[in-house]
Amino acid sequence: MQQHWKILIWMLGGILAGVLLQFFLAAPASSGLTLEKAGDHARIVEASSIARKAGLLPGKRVWAVHYEQDDGQEARKLITEQKDLEAVVADRSVGEVLYLEMGATAEAARSQPKPLMLMMSEEAPRKPWIDAFAFLADIFMALLKMLIVPLVLTSIITGVAGVGAASDLRRLGLKTITYYVVTSLLAIIVGLLVINIIRPGEGAALGLPYSAEMSGSESQNFFGLIKRMIPTNLFQSLVSNSSMLQVIFFAILFGICITLAKEPHKSRMTQFFESAFEIMMRMADLVLKLIPYGVFCLLAKNVGATGIALFQDLGVYMLAVIAALLIHGMITLPLLLRFVARVSPRAWWRAMAPAIMTAFSTSSSSMTLPATMECVEKRGGVSNRTSSFVLPLGATINMDGTALYECVGVIFLAQYYAGVGAAPLGLGDQILIVFMALMASIGTAAIPSAGLVMMLIILSSLHLPLEGAALLLAIDRPLDMLRTTINVWSDSCGCAIIGRSEGEDLKHLESATFRPQ
Repeated sequence: MQQHWKILIWMLGGILAGVLLQFFLAAPASSGLTLEKAGDHARIVEASSIARKAGLLPGKRVWAVHYEQDDGQEARKLITEQKDLEAVVADRSVGEVLYLEMGATAEAARSQPKPLMLMMSEEAPRKPWIDAFAFLADIFMALLKMLIVPLVLTSIITGVAGVGAASDLRRLGLKTITYYVVTSLLAIIVGLLVINIIRPGEGAALGLPYSAEMSGSESQNFFGLIKRMIPTNLFQSLVSNSSMLQVIFFAILFGICITLAKEPHKSRMTQFFESAFEIMMRMADLVLKLIPYGVFCLLAKNVGATGIALFQDLGVYMLAVIAALLIHGMITLPLLLRFVARVSPRAWWRAMAPAIMTAFSTSSSSMTLPATMECVEKRGGVSNRTSSFVLPLGATINMDGTALYECVGVIFLAQYYAGVGAAPLGLGDQILIVFMALMASIGTAAIPSAGLVMMLIILSSLHLPLEGAALLLAIDRPLDMLRTTINVWSDSCGCAIIGRSEGEDLKHLESATFRPQ
């Protein structure tokens, strides 16, 4: 059975298991806080691990709580003792977020309330089941984290060294790489704009707690980002998933230096990292075969704890991804065809229709490559000299849809985590996401379910929890089909643009008729 069908079946099984836990084993919500009366306010005496990670520590003063009423209106209740908070919690659901006014004075506390995610009561009968699913999900996430540093290091060094090996076709290679970098960057910017306009992560109820232990990074400006890219100690960067920016910088520089080295060192180092990358891909393949079971445990845990409301927020996220993909595929790329290649976008789309449908059905740029080459050459009129160079390289490093998806997915999760205790994204963080989404789109070649691994890399660099990326797998299949379609459509558009720049005549497309295939 193909991997995506196994993921779908186990995903549905995880949802069903969570619903059954919800239905048969009731779970009252708990704040995880023990308060004592302190005059006109309350003081925290004890706090759960989740509350502590959110910064709600013993000794802190609590003045009031903000919560959403059943009619959707926001309410505020003064807190002077334990029963005041518990009266609010009694009517709330597990996974819901309350906001506590905390600080030295009531005035200071009111200006910036702290989020508190309601947890399952320790007395809940389904808690042991939830803990079991959480244990297995944590093991799956640990295996994924294990792949991040070696996979990124070997893939980027191999990719940069491989591109440098194409120096015999300098002019064609430069045009091709420039096109792929520009279109991927445009795709990321489209995704960035759409997700910041729709903002589906704000107020989402995904049931994922934020760990303050992850937050070691503050929002930085552009110059801070540049400074942060350069590793002062490579080996220290290699032992931390949160230092991926430094690893990427070193890998790019190392790959460039391989292309500049003399023989036999150049071929030796190239072969060494190609072999290392091949081994890492085999390891990734073994670990990613566990995705169906990891998704099952993760969904069983989250649905069992918070219910199925999280799929409403994931639905809005899906719409944001689809909107961004459509804008890039139906506006950005056609404009490039019209004004750079001087080719009719409608005529080129008709010529590429068989390859587009193959990409949509297989969700694989590599599997679609033969169909793409046939369409580009026989139906589009691009020479074999151009297509045989541009398309295989595009199937390897040009991932417009993937780059857009990485950007939208990471910012969606960052918006959610900002509502449960994380710092909101600053300009430097968004620049970092753009850069790393571009690098991730280049490094995803031939790795099954690579979008998940690459999203983990970006989340690590932002010091955000990684579990959200695995949760997005629940609705990944249709998005994977669409973003692969955009990847292949962009490859074909690149062939037309580069072919035209090489003096090839594509005017026959305006009057060509194509038989359905």
